[in-house]
Amino acid sequence: MTKIGLIGDYNEEVVAHRAIPSAIRLAAEALGVEAIAEWLPTPSLEEATGDKLARYDGLWCVPASPYRSMQGALNGIRYARERGIPFLGTCGGFQHMVIEFARNVAGLAEADHAEINPEASLVLVAPLTCSVSEQTNVFHLIPDSRTAAVYGANEAVEQYGTCNYGPDPVYNERLESAGLRIAGVDGEGTTRIMELPSHPFMIGMLFQPERSALKGAVHPLIRAFIQAAALR
Repeated sequence: MTKIGLIGDYNEEVVAHRAIPSAIRLAAEALGVEAIAEWLPTPSLEEATGDKLARYDGLWCVPASPYRSMQGALNGIRYARERGIPFLGTCGGFQHMVIEFARNVAGLAEADHAEINPEASLVLVAPLTCSVSEQTNVFHLIPDSRTAAVYGANEAVEQYGTCNYGPDPVYNERLESAGLRIAGVDGEGTTRIMELPSHPFMIGMLFQPERSALKGAVHPLIRAFIQAAALR
């Protein structure tokens, strides 16, 4: 049995939260494996994080930030990165994946989120120039990236959730030089997908692939995530 921990604060009114368990089930069925998902409220990860996460084969930091505990979410992401646990970050989960990496790997200790701390000295996740909430967009995948290999294509059409923040491109070079690679951009060339090539599976995206489950479809990224978790 493959165990997936969902880092986030469940809210039945959030479309992505309702879709994620179905997305995991569909991917597991397509792979011929069994998988269960359990919610991990962010405050529960503020302390003894490793003890609470050691039982999971994969961790998914889900949408709907700000989280009740930003530190709890960051602790969970760091655990997945340092322990080589397959990780997926969607929407807010992606934003916090970038912040965690910036603070603990890229030397940007003050990196912060504008939604939570708009007066921060280093706003890494900043307001988007225009809202993309509920929009569908074509994303261009970087050749030779793991993400492109998963899709088996150079483009992908995906839908955002309620999204008004994203990584500030000013820090792209700093993040990439530290090892966090840009894997996909939107039509304007703005970063929308990042991955950590040195990790068994660590990919984050600003859109919500889980919404594929609302149409009964298996999403390639979620399938690849579950496969990586099942192989641990």
